[in-house]
Amino acid sequence: MLLLAKHELVKLLFNRRGVIALAAFALVWGLLLWYPIREASSFLIDPNFRQLLASVFGEAAVGNLFLWPVAEMAVFWVAALYLFPLFSIFVCADQFSSDKTRGTFRFISLRTGRNALFFGRFSGYMLIQMILLAITVLASVLLASSREASLLMSALMSGVLVFINITIILLPYTAMMALLSLYANSARQATIYAILFWAITSIVIGIVSHYLPMLSEALQWILPGAQISLMINTQGIGTLAYAPIPIIQAVVLLFIGRSYMMRSAL
Repeated sequence: MLLLAKHELVKLLFNRRGVIALAAFALVWGLLLWYPIREASSFLIDPNFRQLLASVFGEAAVGNLFLWPVAEMAVFWVAALYLFPLFSIFVCADQFSSDKTRGTFRFISLRTGRNALFFGRFSGYMLIQMILLAITVLASVLLASSREASLLMSALMSGVLVFINITIILLPYTAMMALLSLYANSARQATIYAILFWAITSIVIGIVSHYLPMLSEALQWILPGAQISLMINTQGIGTLAYAPIPIIQAVVLLFIGRSYMMRSAL
């Protein structure tokens, strides 16, 4: 399992497609860090802007966002909550679909078990995302400390919390794409399946919640990422309050994916 995870990481670093993907990722986040995050942080520390934002959205909706000790990390927190799950859907779509199309599953299974193959690929893609997340967190910390050197330790502590939270959030997304890539014939098809799943599930939950309101609170946690909008208005240790939700979702999805792989023909 560890060898398979390492192989996925090496493939990303030394494969031409992987290097291009890394370059695109670095470019996008470089622009986000230098323009929206760098500029928005200057607004967050402005008391007049705080008052305006609170009057528009309500103090209860964004109040804790202003309590972050480092403004850059607060803006990065909001951006990462939405962008990294979206990135996960695209980067993890090819966990198994290419092997399925090429017919190399049978060859790989001669040297490893299906459990090791499934969890090794999942671990490899999680490792890739964690490395990229760590790089962006470190860049945000450096950006904050360049504005004021005394913010370094506070930015590091906030960065550690952001890293832990986003890593946990990515677990069900990566597990979902592992399951869908087992069923799909290509990475593009797996991505389409993911979009359809989120769209159809959201519609079904909305309809059921309309006619059976007592089930609405329970049903909303079925969909990965349902807690993200609630996590915006958290800070410090409070950001971990919703951690059990994606962990449980990931365990369920990994169990379904592993069961599907054990029963499918390679």
